[in-house]
Amino acid sequence: MNLLAIETATECCSAALLAGERAFTRSELAPRRHAELLLPMCDELFAEAGIKRRDLDAIAVGCGPGAFTGVRLAISAAQGIALALDIPVVPVSSLAALALQAPDNGAAILAVIDARMGEVYAGTFRRTREGGVEPIGVESVGSADALQLPGAAAWNVIGSGWASYRDALAARLPAAPLWAQGERYPQALDIARLAAPLAREGGGVAPEQALPVYLRDKVALTLAEQRKRNAP
Repeated sequence: MNLLAIETATECCSAALLAGERAFTRSELAPRRHAELLLPMCDELFAEAGIKRRDLDAIAVGCGPGAFTGVRLAISAAQGIALALDIPVVPVSSLAALALQAPDNGAAILAVIDARMGEVYAGTFRRTREGGVEPIGVESVGSADALQLPGAAAWNVIGSGWASYRDALAARLPAAPLWAQGERYPQALDIARLAAPLAREGGGVAPEQALPVYLRDKVALTLAEQRKRNAP
């Protein structure tokens, strides 16, 4: 099976290609340059793997949550390629892909992406026997100091939300995290790893049914809201 995966929901732009048993990947931390980088990254992967776009069986895409522009870019690119090739799209949660980078040490996983405006995108997961992750709560967006977590004795925490709101998030945990890393972003290779089992079983959706996940419908505070937030 040949599977192309793309992920641009955060500051990191990445693409990955599974070609049979081989994996190829490109990733760059490049805010505001995703549109410039994404398709050339994909072309480099095809050249390195020695296959053509027409050899693809499916496209996997990080569907968010994350930056509005980045999520839209990934979905649009996946839809365009899939429509041209008449192949399915496998949408994957960007938070789930982020959680996959946490160690498999028995702890629950809190994946948090800095959503700006004092908020985080958050998802909670646990490891599966197959080496993937599965949700143990509903993905949400909101203030870090109001985050509601399902019951778990121990947690791993991963993502830029931890780097930005460490103290507020730590206060929501039952104890200090077993492991925590704030300098991590969702990666296309993890999107591919989560999507591959579904793609092999004939899963996925028609390109037009691959939809972005935003979680919130507002991207900036009004001036009045900014003054209120900054007021003593």
